[in-house]
Amino acid sequence: MKLIMKFGGTSVQNAESVRRAVDIVYDRYSRHDRLAIVISARRGVTDRLITCAEAMVTSRDAAEVADLVAYLTEGHLSTLKEVAPDFSPEVSGIITRRIENLRDFLYAVYHLRELTVRSRDYIISFGERLNAPIISAALRQRGIPSMVLDGCEAGILTTENHGDAIALPAGEARIKSRLEPVIEHSVPVITGFMGCTEKGVVTTLGRSGSDYSATIIGAALDADEIWIWTDVDGIMTTDPRMVPEARVIPRISYIEVMELSYFGAKVMHSRSIEPAMQKGIPVWVKNTFNPGYPGTVIEGGEQKDSRVVKAITYIDKVAAITIAGAQMVGRPGVARHIFTLLAEHQINVMMISQGSSEANITLIIEANQVRTAMEALAPLKERCVFRDITANEDVCAVAVVGSGMAGMAGTAGRTFSALGKAGINVMMISQGSSEVNISFVVRQQDGPRAVKVLHDEFNLMNEEV
Repeated sequence: MKLIMKFGGTSVQNAESVRRAVDIVYDRYSRHDRLAIVISARRGVTDRLITCAEAMVTSRDAAEVADLVAYLTEGHLSTLKEVAPDFSPEVSGIITRRIENLRDFLYAVYHLRELTVRSRDYIISFGERLNAPIISAALRQRGIPSMVLDGCEAGILTTENHGDAIALPAGEARIKSRLEPVIEHSVPVITGFMGCTEKGVVTTLGRSGSDYSATIIGAALDADEIWIWTDVDGIMTTDPRMVPEARVIPRISYIEVMELSYFGAKVMHSRSIEPAMQKGIPVWVKNTFNPGYPGTVIEGGEQKDSRVVKAITYIDKVAAITIAGAQMVGRPGVARHIFTLLAEHQINVMMISQGSSEANITLIIEANQVRTAMEALAPLKERCVFRDITANEDVCAVAVVGSGMAGMAGTAGRTFSALGKAGINVMMISQGSSEVNISFVVRQQDGPRAVKVLHDEFNLMNEEV
């Protein structure tokens, strides 16, 4: 089997978890699988890098740099000595030099008082750069031939969108030519979260970037499967902190996962799914701390089970922007003006609702973007494109997801009837053309209860029958 395995930050955060990850790799290596490993930064490291880099622009002194250097040095070198004592002298030199390089770069930001998007990407890529050599050394300590490649060396070619880069199709042939020969005799450990432009400039891949790296590589190598190792047993019917009866979903489709991710579920980002979906490669979500548990497989097809709804998810940090005015009725181009201005200010619109009278439009955006959105749209009000604009931050969005809803009458009725019986008022409704989700907006305080009501209504706490 040709297998890509990605280990997240909690799966490689200390010596104990690294040993556990190595055990997992060894099990597959001993079965003569051809493997490539994608590694995240240790948990919390990327956040520390971002905080320090941003602080250097305005900080009175550079004390944060010294603190960061001490934190990175102690954490990484102590783990290295525990998991790969035979290779510690060699690899500790690599890690130390990389930390010194990072330190010098942060001091440059401090003296210049400027942090460009390009510099930021370079700095935050160090979490993976420091961790990958440790994992590779631990594999060699176990007798598994291994080498380290960063995302650029592995062939991942991206756009120049720093902080949120997208893989380019031209990179597929590069990845294949560089990695195919390697996996025949070795297990490459590849830094996740990063790639590079055609000019060799480092870029990062945004949210769930290491998952994205794994599926990009898996698609390029035509892998049989991609395994995402994390700290949960799989994708769940809802957030177990909200509904303790939530359970793991054994099988789910690509499109269902994309919908869940879009509406706030902490699963694979929709962009991370696309490379695997295009090649039809199954993606497994498994728990490093419970490796015997089967987990969740994400694959093609509708993956219908005995119930039409598969999962419930919810986003709480959102706001509703309502634009109103009779001036909009029958006037072409109003929506274009609104969305153009929002796009120019990097504001993502999650949901849209427009009354049949055309006299109002309601948009759901992230709560931290309300002020920017109001300022961006103010010129349209001044030009009398609409009469009024208001913001309501006392809202949250809930989504009911399941491929079984497609073509099945009555799901929406059942959803809103259950909410009505529970006394939960629905302020806005939206359904995608794929019919895989029904999303709606309720008051902030009603969100968790709405999730619980619908989880019970669709009997999601019980196994498939």
